[in-house]
Amino acid sequence: MTKPTDHPEISELRVGVLLVNLGTPDRPETPAVKRYLKEFLSDRRVIDYPAWFWQPILRGIILNVRPKKTAAAYRKIWLTSEDESPLRYYTRQQAEEVQLRLGDRVLVDWAMNYGRPSIRSRLNELVRKGCRRILVLPLYPQYSAATTGSVCDRVASAVGDMNWQPAIRTLDTWHDDPAYVDAMAAHIRSHLESIPFRPEVLLMSFHGLPRRYLKQGDPYTCFCQKTGRLLAESLSDAGIRMMTTFQSRFGPEQWVKPYTDETVTALAGEGVRRVAIVAPGFVSDCIETLEELGIQLKETFVGAGGEDFTVIPCLNNEIPAIDMLETIVRRELSGWI
Repeated sequence: MTKPTDHPEISELRVGVLLVNLGTPDRPETPAVKRYLKEFLSDRRVIDYPAWFWQPILRGIILNVRPKKTAAAYRKIWLTSEDESPLRYYTRQQAEEVQLRLGDRVLVDWAMNYGRPSIRSRLNELVRKGCRRILVLPLYPQYSAATTGSVCDRVASAVGDMNWQPAIRTLDTWHDDPAYVDAMAAHIRSHLESIPFRPEVLLMSFHGLPRRYLKQGDPYTCFCQKTGRLLAESLSDAGIRMMTTFQSRFGPEQWVKPYTDETVTALAGEGVRRVAIVAPGFVSDCIETLEELGIQLKETFVGAGGEDFTVIPCLNNEIPAIDMLETIVRRELSGWI
């Protein structure tokens, strides 16, 4: 809880911005991954099964099997020079670059919904530094209760423990924001022009969601489809077939389709030999883009008869990404700065 003595003088009050991404283990090692997965998979927004049913499965099976395999995957994409995951590195870089754009009138920080630095710790730090108005920007373009909804829950919990609560703004979805769509389209076009082959198909792969969540009213799948449609319209002159697919499913229940891995296998079976893939739902490269798509999916496509395969990087800390974030943040801070 923030103590009254921690607050600055009224004349020092400032505006804060908190960029929030999903999360990452501290190290690509089994114990660290186990801690991370325990927190992530215990979130009722992510796995909504009753605790009496889910927790024995999580603690008795999943956390004894999955961390070792996931740690091995993290080691393949770990940034050894920085000794951190790409997701942490790029999220921090984005916050630092946006800070430079906004100047001293605004304090920009970053946090992870799972792992470190936590939302609670960074909100408390922004308040300690005099921020009485804080914009929380979840770095998920397409709203889902399992992502943006979970961030809002944690923000509410952290603020609920403060004696002097700051004003909070959150951005729920920006899946069709022109700044986002234009940045993605330009980024995709630039990559396609830089590679030595012309893809026959461009897959836009989004993180999957259990179909049951869609039936319960989660708009995420519809938002992904709209993003895909807007990007296809923006790139219509490229003459490439574009498809929206979904990745990263696990467990026995049905997830939203079409599945990315099944799609590349089917395309290879149809005679498609050159494929490009982009993950518009991820602002920063991470294990899902670098390992799952860049390594596993490439092996699947080539193994099925495909030849040329390219993964378009996420926006990361490139200039289009910072331009996009600056545009969105300035708009959402309207009236505060």
